[in-house]
Amino acid sequence: MLARMSSEPEQQIGVGSPDAFQRLWTPHRMAYIQGENKPSGPGAGDGCPFCTIPAKSDEDGLVIARGELVYAVLNLYPYNGGHLMVVPFRHVADYTDLTEKETVELGDYTKRAMKALRAASGAQGFNIGMNQGEVAGAGIAAHLHQHIVPRWGGDTNFMPVVGHTKVLPQLLADTRRMLAEKWPAGA
Repeated sequence: MLARMSSEPEQQIGVGSPDAFQRLWTPHRMAYIQGENKPSGPGAGDGCPFCTIPAKSDEDGLVIARGELVYAVLNLYPYNGGHLMVVPFRHVADYTDLTEKETVELGDYTKRAMKALRAASGAQGFNIGMNQGEVAGAGIAAHLHQHIVPRWGGDTNFMPVVGHTKVLPQLLADTRRMLAEKWPAGA
């Protein structure tokens, strides 16, 4: 198949307006778009992936580190390479419903995630945050999770803007292993 590929634009009849762009097909993204792995309801027993991940091995669940009250896990649908989340074990939707101890450990794990990402990949900056509620963009609104997205100078290129495609340089299993090895020990 690769032998037939060329850098010359090819008119593609029937797939939209002919133009000079070649197409990058990413059918695996349809799983996310169609809501695969989304809970059937707001309860912990409604198929919440953040409730089922802790029962899996670290490798199968893409878990980087486990604390007493929270854990760090790679995002299955990353915005950028190394995109991870800090998630409370307890099924809770709102940041204001966290206990003081959960809030402290969530903050500590966020700091550890930043240190691990810097050590493992040389991250130069971060986008850190949580979307509270479906209307605010939370993909799984019923279970709180904080995103830590590493950034590098020049990491935003034409692919997401023009091609609506993310280019990830590493398999998630390899990223998980690399970050787990660099995860800092507790204070």
